[in-house]
Amino acid sequence: MRRIARFVLTAIVGLGLAVFSSAPARSAGQTKCKMTFSMKGWSAFYKTSKGEGTITCDNGEKAAVTIKLTGGGITFGKTDIKDATGTFSDVSNLEEVLGSYGSAEAEAGAVKSSTAQALTKGEVSLAIAGTGEGWSLGVSGAKFTIKRK
Repeated sequence: MRRIARFVLTAIVGLGLAVFSSAPARSAGQTKCKMTFSMKGWSAFYKTSKGEGTITCDNGEKAAVTIKLTGGGITFGKTDIKDATGTFSDVSNLEEVLGSYGSAEAEAGAVKSSTAQALTKGEVSLAIAGTGEGWSLGVSGAKFTIKRK
């Protein structure tokens, strides 16, 4: 099971990195933002997770945020993801990273659960990864929403 989880995470994170490497070079007035967060959720065809986090940008902007993931697919499980990270593509300011992203997710785990996602919202991309506890197995599509707390 761990071998499958590692393969799935490697494939999804690789996809996210490919999205970032194809982005144009950072222009003047652009900033790099990162997010740290934790979330809990469950799935049985329908998937839902909620969490909180912090976004920090290299231009000094910072915001406490809430996160909500809803969607569906062939997925079953219950997870508690802690200390997850997200990296956004370059943006003009923090406000550009808020809103709803479309995602495709693959997950696998028992006791120690892992998740990785490549998400997009218009021209803004977000690659996230995290580990935690619980069990999960499946593939799903979802809406990942980030709002100010």
